[in-house]
Amino acid sequence: MTSFFYFYTMETKVLNTIDEMLSHWEIIQQLYPEITLEKYQSFLKEMIPHNYQQLAVFEHNICIGLTGFWTGIKLWSGKYIEIDNFIVHENHRRKGIGKIMTDYIANLAEQLNCNVIVLDAYTGNFKAHRFYYNQGYAPRGFHFVKTLNKEGLT
Repeated sequence: MTSFFYFYTMETKVLNTIDEMLSHWEIIQQLYPEITLEKYQSFLKEMIPHNYQQLAVFEHNICIGLTGFWTGIKLWSGKYIEIDNFIVHENHRRKGIGKIMTDYIANLAEQLNCNVIVLDAYTGNFKAHRFYYNQGYAPRGFHFVKTLNKEGLT
């Protein structure tokens, strides 16, 4: 008996517009189940003018991975790229999607002459910590937060 396997590649696409980003609303809800579509849209309207983009990974034209990113300059690092809201669809984890996204961002950072790639991960998210360590990231310090408006958080 002969077995046939269908091999396919995942596709990546950089999203630059609000409409493109809103079309993948359902994956954002996996990370932020309480965020409303209106709030998400209003945040995007403010973020996009500040170099915010998203990288989406598709399998059979379905978005299964998404991360935001933007570039900036800080005194301690010079030019940097920041990964923001890194999401792999819960039904598609352990397929290498996260690595596709971090590799894409690393290549982009090199093209843009960035000195570092930065990101935040919640202190209790040990799976994310392990993943980022395995991708060559290491904690450099603490990201301190003082909440001023609890209702404004997502």
